[in-house]
Amino acid sequence: MPELFFKHAWIGIPFWALLYISDYTLTLICARMYQNGVRDKIAFEGSYELTPYFQRDIDSLRVISPKFVAALLTISILLTILWWLAQLSTPAIFLFVLGAFICSQLCVHIRHIRNYYMFKAASTDAVHGRIEYSRPLSLRVSSIEMLSFSGLFLILYLSTGSFFILGGVVSLITIAAKHSKLARGYVSPSVPKSKQIAASEIG
Repeated sequence: MPELFFKHAWIGIPFWALLYISDYTLTLICARMYQNGVRDKIAFEGSYELTPYFQRDIDSLRVISPKFVAALLTISILLTILWWLAQLSTPAIFLFVLGAFICSQLCVHIRHIRNYYMFKAASTDAVHGRIEYSRPLSLRVSSIEMLSFSGLFLILYLSTGSFFILGGVVSLITIAAKHSKLARGYVSPSVPKSKQIAASEIG
């Protein structure tokens, strides 16, 4: 499959684009469910969206996000340029980068499916009571989840030697590290501004 993506860029890059669009769509669906009552039983501090870049658009349930469209077009163009350059040098470079984007998207989709199922259950009597996750906890859980997926992909890489899979390993570790850093640097809005400034100086 990875070799097919390299030989035919019109398959690999559109496949990633479809996953990326699906990711945003599923995020919107779950965010709408969350705002329509799920948060009465399962609540997350701050935005439902973990990625700061998209938080405002997701919170407002914006179907067509200029930021998303810009990211989609930019990454697609860069992948196309990288594929063309890889034809002249090393195919492994393109496979590594494309694998980083596709593998991470596949893991994010698993999270979407889980959230959709949980939110569907939370809208019925299958879930009782209420639980609230602090922002740092949500980010740490996400970090651990991404690290777990990276471990699975690492085993696959050691078995196959595929640069496509290796890209997924590096991408997931990077996401895990990013979310862990956000968790460590998070300061609750309820904390006085003077303490926020002190915390930011320490960080």
